[in-house]
Amino acid sequence: MAEVHAAKGGKLVITGALGHIGSRLIRSLRAGAYGEVLLLDNLSTQRYCSLFDLPRDIPFRFIEADVCTVDLKALFAGADAVIHLAAITNAAGSFDNQAQVELVNYKGTERVAKACADRGCKLIFLSTTSVYGTQADVVDENCGPEQLKPQSPYADSKLRAERLLTAMGAGEGLKFIICRFGTIYGTSIGMRFHTAVNKFVWQACNGIPITVWRTAMAQKRPYLDLGDAVRAIGFILETGRFDNQVYNVLTDNSSVGEIVDIIREFVPGLKVELVDAAIMNQLSYTVLCDKFRALGFEFKGNMREGIGETARLLRGMRAKCSSGGGIR
Repeated sequence: MAEVHAAKGGKLVITGALGHIGSRLIRSLRAGAYGEVLLLDNLSTQRYCSLFDLPRDIPFRFIEADVCTVDLKALFAGADAVIHLAAITNAAGSFDNQAQVELVNYKGTERVAKACADRGCKLIFLSTTSVYGTQADVVDENCGPEQLKPQSPYADSKLRAERLLTAMGAGEGLKFIICRFGTIYGTSIGMRFHTAVNKFVWQACNGIPITVWRTAMAQKRPYLDLGDAVRAIGFILETGRFDNQVYNVLTDNSSVGEIVDIIREFVPGLKVELVDAAIMNQLSYTVLCDKFRALGFEFKGNMREGIGETARLLRGMRAKCSSGGGIR
């Protein structure tokens, strides 16, 4: 696993530290790089397992806290950087809990950003390539406002948070970087299965028909290997790339059909079921990340390897459970 480096002896804060990205990130930190690594998580998804068997040579401190209510200024005192991962990330599900999405993804980010500005902490903010939601074939960070058409409350909350940070950078001296991550795929101890690739692999490995939005089979979307995601965060910390700019960060642009074909290599008997969804009106688009690559970062992930790793993990779990040594 690639290591995340930073200035020796500094304090690092990670919000939402026990989630899909965070649980792998905190296992990639290099010994001796930090005097303290403060992990914040409200445990709303009860991923206690993300705290099990953490590296013993990293000075972790865990606090169960909600970024929407806790005194962040006190917690951020002395911090060099804050990695803000805390968010509600289920795009399709965000239609049913819009008030909570607004509270966590926008108001929560506002509180984190204000505490960073007050304490002089640099901020890594994870946004999403879902902010595009465009009819253009190809988009990048230079596209105009007319091509930023988020198709879900989740994506809308992230785009407005981006604009908030930009305003705070200009008016309050906040130093930050915005990373528009593609949809994550790959394994971690705190992984979830509500986003496209991982959800499809879960369904296939458990004999459940893959549910695909009726209009989406040929539509391309941007995806990000979890290993690449963690290395990208480490690259930002190591290079001090807090330039108040937006970067697309993704490994692949793939269609649902291409993803299904790869999963079929590992689960030959999979079935596909077409369904309707609230954001079916999105069209196909490709997202470029030349700007981030130009900084010197190399993407090493691979969709086939990521799907294969997830499939092996899930099929191994099923094999153990059905052999009499596990849960029935």
